[in-house]
Amino acid sequence: MNWPKGVTIKEVGPRDGLQNEKVFISTEDKIAWINQLSETGLKHLEITSFVNPKWIPALSDAVAVTTGITRVPGVTYTALVPNQQGLERALAANIDEVAVFMSASETHNLKNINKSIDKTFPILKELVQDSIAAGKLTRGYVSTVFGCPYEGSVDIEQVIRVSESLFEMGIDELSLGDTIGVANPKQVEQVLEVLLQRFPTEKIAMHFHDTRGTALANILVSLQMGITTFDSSIGGLGGCPYAPGASGNVATDDLIYMLDGMGIQTGINQEKLLNSSRFIQEKIGRPLPSKSLQAACSVVNQD
Repeated sequence: MNWPKGVTIKEVGPRDGLQNEKVFISTEDKIAWINQLSETGLKHLEITSFVNPKWIPALSDAVAVTTGITRVPGVTYTALVPNQQGLERALAANIDEVAVFMSASETHNLKNINKSIDKTFPILKELVQDSIAAGKLTRGYVSTVFGCPYEGSVDIEQVIRVSESLFEMGIDELSLGDTIGVANPKQVEQVLEVLLQRFPTEKIAMHFHDTRGTALANILVSLQMGITTFDSSIGGLGGCPYAPGASGNVATDDLIYMLDGMGIQTGINQEKLLNSSRFIQEKIGRPLPSKSLQAACSVVNQD
C-alpha cells in the first residue's frame, strides 16, 4: 500500500461534538477545553456555530467562546455560519475560517436548513463571497453524501451537483459527510472514484460518523484513494440534531492511535489529546465512545 506520509486532522468536537449534547457545557469550560486542544498539535479547530441560539442552545455562547479563547499561532479557528446574521457575528468575533453547510438530499436539507437545495444555493453563495471579501478561509460541508435518514440512498449525481455549486462559489475545501454513519468501504471507494475525477483531491476532506462502527475502515479506503484530510471529534462526541439515530463522529483519539501506529504523521500529541478527552468526558458526565480514551481510563483506574 502507498500510504501517505502525513495527514491533516480537523477537530470538530467543540462544534459538531457539542451541538447535540443535552448537558450544557459552560462557556468557561468550553474555552478551557479549546485552549487545551490548541496545545495538542492540532492545526484546525472548529470551535462553534453562529446559528440562531434557539435552534442549537448548546452553542448559544458562540461570540463569548470565540473572543474568549487563547489563540495559538498556526492554528485555524473555524465556525459554522448559516446566514448573514451569523456571518456578521462571526466576522465581529474575528473567526479565521467560515464553514457553510447543506445536504445532498432534499429532505434532510429541508429539515436542517428549512429550505430546498435550490433556495439554499444563493444564500451560501453570498456567505462565501462575503467571507472571501473579508479575507477569511471558506469551507463547505455536504451532509448525507452516503445516505439520508429520510430518503435512504442518495444519487451520486446529486452529490456532484451540490459539490460543483459549492466549488463554483469559491470555497477552499469541501468536506463530504457520512452524516448517519451508513457508509461502508466499498461505497466510499465507489463515490470517491466518481468525485475525484471532477474535483481536486487536495481540496476534499472526509467527515465520517461511527454510528455502525465503520468509520476507521472508511478512512483507510479514503487514504488509499489519496485523501489526506479528515474531520474527527475528540472522544467520539457528536451527532446531527436533524438526523435521528446519528451517533458521534469518528473519535480523534482512535484515529490518531491508528495513524501513529501506521507511521503516518499527524503532528498531534496523543497524551495531550487524551487529557483533553478526559476533561470533556468529565464535564459531560458520561463515558465517551472513544476506544482509546476508555483504554487509557481503564489503565489509570487499574493503577
